[in-house]
Amino acid sequence: MTAYIVRRLLQMIPLIFGVTFLTFALINLMPGSPVLRLRDNPKIRPEAALELEKQLGLDKPWPVRYVSWLGDLAHGDLGVSLYNRLPVADRIWAAIPNTLLLAVLALGIALAIAVPLGVYSAVRHGSLFDRSASVGAVAMYAMPDFWLALLLVILFALKFKAWGLPSLPVGGMADARGGGDLLDRIRHLILPVAALAMVQIGSWSAFFRSSMLETLSQEYIRTARGKGLPNRTILYLHAFKNAFLPLITIVGLALPGLLGGALFIETIFAWPGMGRLTYEAVGRRDYTMIMATTLMFSVLTMLSNLVADVLYAVLDPRIRLE
Repeated sequence: MTAYIVRRLLQMIPLIFGVTFLTFALINLMPGSPVLRLRDNPKIRPEAALELEKQLGLDKPWPVRYVSWLGDLAHGDLGVSLYNRLPVADRIWAAIPNTLLLAVLALGIALAIAVPLGVYSAVRHGSLFDRSASVGAVAMYAMPDFWLALLLVILFALKFKAWGLPSLPVGGMADARGGGDLLDRIRHLILPVAALAMVQIGSWSAFFRSSMLETLSQEYIRTARGKGLPNRTILYLHAFKNAFLPLITIVGLALPGLLGGALFIETIFAWPGMGRLTYEAVGRRDYTMIMATTLMFSVLTMLSNLVADVLYAVLDPRIRLE
């Protein structure tokens, strides 16, 4: 397995080069630049705007700047932001803990609800509960995450406040007016975590229900029932483990999106994480920040796939990684 992991890690290198090259080319070939607004400002002399472009290195062809960016990356330097001249690495390392907090909580809550819901729906296949849960899962899965987030804001922040009920905050990580204790932080976490988890609950519960139904129809399950094994033993000892394996891939592919805070979720709730950082960088044409966040998400996606494959082999000895 060690050789397989090393080989997969080496295969990531050309993929990362490809992703970063395409990203760099696209953002530089798009109309506009970080200093375009200065040229349209009558208070800024054209010579000053040109000088700023030269200082930022934007006067050079983009392939030359890409090679220069790769050289800095090889030395562990992600560059400085074109917007405020702050080190990109400092901004990212400050945002990652906030995103991890949001993503880990959303992942844990989604799995804690989706897996039991999928199991119970499969066991009660065709019942009223199963039909209701399936409809609810499809509805949650079909909702765009930003639209769901706005609904939560309208209901639990605006409407609850108008009805005289305890409302929830919708911006930042703590109350700027003397907040910041544990309870205040938990209140600020509720809505963004709920918005991020609900979509995953819908898709994961529906997927696990289908996986569980397929597993329960296998020949070895019928053999176990014919031997008179208790239903609980068949369900949790024989069926659950095999039904859970395909879900590992789904969770692994969804993990980068969770770590990105679903981009719009962090933006709507003003959560200072990687998703909001990326959104702001795109709006400001902050090329250096866009490249850094793209690199981070690319690496996370590849590592998530690798972890999913390794977990497959760990949970199912029949699978050999070569």
